Amino acid sequence: MTVINRRVFVLGGLATAGSIAVPSLARAAVPYPFTLGIASGEPDSSSVVLWTRLAPSPLNADGQGGMPDADVTVDWQVSADDRFTALIASGSVTARYADAHAVHVVAGGLAPDAEYYYRFRAQGHISATGRTRTAPQTGAFGRDLRMAFASCAHYESGYFTAYRRMAEDRPDLILHLGDYIYEDAATTGSVREHAGAEIVSLADYRRRYAQYKSDPDLQAAHAVAPWLVVPDDHEVENNYANLVRADSSPALTDAQWTARRTAAYRAYYENMPLRPAQAPSGNSIPLYRRVRWGLLATFHMLDTRQFRDDQACGDGWKVCPAADTATRTLTGAAQEAWLLDGLAQRNATWDILGQQVFFARQFDATGAASMDAWDGYRASRSRIQQGWRDRNVRNPLVLTGDVHAAWANNLLADYAEPNSAVIGTELVCTSIASGGDGSATTTIPNAATNPHLKFYSARRGYTLTTISPGQVRADFRSVAAVSEHGAAVSTLKSFAVLDGVPGLEAL
Repeated sequence: MTVINRRVFVLGGLATAGSIAVPSLARAAVPYPFTLGIASGEPDSSSVVLWTRLAPSPLNADGQGGMPDADVTVDWQVSADDRFTALIASGSVTARYADAHAVHVVAGGLAPDAEYYYRFRAQGHISATGRTRTAPQTGAFGRDLRMAFASCAHYESGYFTAYRRMAEDRPDLILHLGDYIYEDAATTGSVREHAGAEIVSLADYRRRYAQYKSDPDLQAAHAVAPWLVVPDDHEVENNYANLVRADSSPALTDAQWTARRTAAYRAYYENMPLRPAQAPSGNSIPLYRRVRWGLLATFHMLDTRQFRDDQACGDGWKVCPAADTATRTLTGAAQEAWLLDGLAQRNATWDILGQQVFFARQFDATGAASMDAWDGYRASRSRIQQGWRDRNVRNPLVLTGDVHAAWANNLLADYAEPNSAVIGTELVCTSIASGGDGSATTTIPNAATNPHLKFYSARRGYTLTTISPGQVRADFRSVAAVSEHGAAVSTLKSFAVLDGVPGLEAL
């Protein structure tokens, strides 16, 4: 046996790689290929997706990460312990040059509601070790679920300290609600700079993912728990809507925009721990889906970009009567019907909508609102809210990203009536880094116009929830700065949402 010594990466007591005994290998002839880390995702009660991508030189301009023009065999293992003394599953998979040497392994035959460890081996090297877990079986609640959710990690705006602090909280599951990367060009004077110009080609997108995934704090968050992911706009381009391009720079023809969107979704799939069912087809990707967490929760993961009507009156804050047009949709008709059908099933205590843009009404004193959010698609929001009321959904909970601030909102049957019935709850995570350090203010913007908005913070961070049969506890976690690396984390505010009682209870 040959012992390969890898650096030890300690994450909240979990050493993700140490001195690992492997079958005899000659000294590795190629550089370490696991520079982008490892990840898991999409857990069900008997399987989980394992991901890695080989890239010894991740920032090479061709997007291939320094790998040769050849397919490579990658071995994988799943164990009940982090020393891999009790293997549960193992096998080999081909990392293909055509897929930028990314692999998606569906590791099956696992026990429900169980914790596992996994790793990869390729080209004489062993990856770091990741921790993952499965969901409870269909008819069981399982343990309380410690779930974190996050969005908006602009590399140039600051360090990803919030990812590191999230990993140290050791969640069981992480939801990422979009803007995992940003598409814009390098900006001189940023905290740290993007590699290259605005991304438009497949090679560009692959290289940008590689730059983000090289970040050790992001790698720590992937290594600690399985992820459920949905993109927003910046994985393609800012504020795009369906097939309508928004602000490409340089300007693109229709054909060039279609090629860009095709490249963006292909690179997204290559770099996320998604199941084969989510593989893209041309310039679209099937992303809305349901993930069951036993009797405790059903996650309805939404796509609010690919099927939406174009923003009314432009994509900024507007006073725009067109936003009230009855036929406007943010989800598209098919996804809306799919969502309402899933809500009608009432398979779990909590029906959780994982989605991207601000859901509750937020008008200023003039009636202006964001046309990129649900305020620009008011009939669409009304149909969904009325839909869950008609179906007697017990605990609808909307989780949101996008706006670079933390919010906690009551959802009302009629936002024009401040005393209207509370019919649901929205929790909005702030950004990981987008917007820079932010500020310490917790004064709710436009509070007089929107009394249903109950909390606001302009700091960076994430939201940590504990989901149990009786309540969802939400802790809004914040770091004081991202312009320097390593800030401590604190909890700014905590709320509970009680089973059968829509709305927020301050803790």
